[in-house]
Amino acid sequence: MNRRVRRELGDFLRSRRERITPADVGLPAGPRRRTPGLRREEVAQLAFISTEYYTRLEQARAHHPSREVLTQLARALRLSDPERDHLHHLAGAPPLPGPGPSREVRQSIVDLLHRLPGAAAIVISATYEVIAWNDLATALMEDFSALSRRDRNLLRRAFLGPYRHGRRLYGVSDADAFARTSAQHLRTAAARYPTDPEVTGLVQELLSGSEEFTRIWATHDITARPTFCKTFDHPLVGPLSVNCDTLDITDRDQQVIIYTAPPGSPSEEALRLLSIVGTQRMGLPG
Repeated sequence: MNRRVRRELGDFLRSRRERITPADVGLPAGPRRRTPGLRREEVAQLAFISTEYYTRLEQARAHHPSREVLTQLARALRLSDPERDHLHHLAGAPPLPGPGPSREVRQSIVDLLHRLPGAAAIVISATYEVIAWNDLATALMEDFSALSRRDRNLLRRAFLGPYRHGRRLYGVSDADAFARTSAQHLRTAAARYPTDPEVTGLVQELLSGSEEFTRIWATHDITARPTFCKTFDHPLVGPLSVNCDTLDITDRDQQVIIYTAPPGSPSEEALRLLSIVGTQRMGLPG
């Protein structure tokens, strides 16, 4: 760690220390407190390290604090997750990956999905499991609430799912491109969550069951061209062309995928019909 980086680390620690009051961490303020926020010795006490060592960190005189020390400092200074990650990167010890992809969708995102009556919208996890959806998405694709977690995974459906009536993955026009893209994204997820059993198990299942996935996986590609429009071959309303927009939820490693039809197009009328009919009388193929 060079001098400049050590100085940035020290400045960051001091700025976080000065924003915390003693009351925030259950310490008495005491009389004649001149230091804004906590004193150095108080941070050291909360982090279970010596005051001398903490002082050296703030003064850019210490080299390469351990992950354990960084974890204790992050807890003592009440750092947010982004701040904790920043602290680790400044110290030259990137944070270890989390326990696994998040499947918990924020309520505000769920509410957003249901406030888009003219759009079909889903949320997928880092492993392409559909974890939230609105009513129009079930009419366009299938009733996800009737499926197990396993069957809601779009990677499994793309590479291992049955081709009903010669249709792959809801009959979308870019099914092959989607398969490549999802496989490439899974490789990056596998790097972020190398010890998560669900991620490693999914990769092994796809390698064992799909020659196509195995070929894509062997390329080690991790970049893919985004798809901005696609056509669904729907069993009730026929071909239905939609715009496809993706919003990243970076703090949870999730994506919101929104399908909308161009205003005034036949596809807009078809989506409107689907919103009325819903999943009734539909045996939607996977």
